[in-house]
Amino acid sequence: MRLFFLLLIIVSTCKAEELHFVSINHLIEQEVGRIVLPQIYSDLGIDITITPLPGKRAQYEATSGRSDGEAMRIYSYGLENPTTHCVPTPYYHLETMAFIRKGSGVIIRSKGDLSKYTIAKVRGVKHTNNITQGFSNIHDLNTTEQIMRFVERGRADVALTNTIDGFMVLKKLGINNVVAIEKPLAVLELFHYLHEDHKDLIPKVDVKIKEMKASGRLKEIVKNAEHAVINEDLL
Repeated sequence: MRLFFLLLIIVSTCKAEELHFVSINHLIEQEVGRIVLPQIYSDLGIDITITPLPGKRAQYEATSGRSDGEAMRIYSYGLENPTTHCVPTPYYHLETMAFIRKGSGVIIRSKGDLSKYTIAKVRGVKHTNNITQGFSNIHDLNTTEQIMRFVERGRADVALTNTIDGFMVLKKLGINNVVAIEKPLAVLELFHYLHEDHKDLIPKVDVKIKEMKASGRLKEIVKNAEHAVINEDLL
C-alpha cells in the first residue's frame, strides 16, 4: 500500500510538469512560437505540447481552462481575457502589414486609410481585428492563402496579415501581382499567456526569457525557428 501511494505521488508530480497550450493555426509567427516556446520551458524542466487551432477556438480553449494557455498573443489579448495572464517579457513580435494588388490605385499610408477599402483578414487574429475595429467592409477568412487569393482576384482591396506571413504565402502560391505597402501599419510584441490556474509559473518563465535574451540564445533559437518554418513549409 505504501508503494502504491509513492507511485501515485510520482505520477502526479510528473503530470504537474506537463502543460498543454494552443496556438493559432496557419500563421507563421505562431509556428515559430511552437518551436521556440518548448525550448524555453525545457530549460525549466517542463515538457509542453502546443496544438494549432482556429483563432476563436484557441481563445476559447485558453480562456476556459481547457488548455493551460496560449503560445503567443499581443498585449491587448490579456486585457480582453482576464482569465489568462501575460508573461511580461515578450519573446517574439509581428508586424501588421497591408498587401494590395499592383496597379489597383489603393493608397494606404496609415491605418485610418483602411476604412476606404474592402479588407480581407484571417478570422480570430487579434492584431488585425484591433486595427479594423468598427469597420463594416471586412471579409473574415480561414487562412492567409485565402485572403491573398481574394486580393489577387479583386474580391478585396487589401489583405491584412503579419509581414513575414504574407511574403511567405505569396511566394508559396506564386502570386506576383500582390505586394506589400511601403511600411507596416503596426509593430506589436508577442507574449506568452497562461491560464490563471498556472499563473504561479509566470515569474519563472519571465526570468528564463530575460536570461535567454541577455545571452543571445533566444535570438539564435528564433532565427533557427524562422528558417525551419520558411524553408521546410511547416504551415
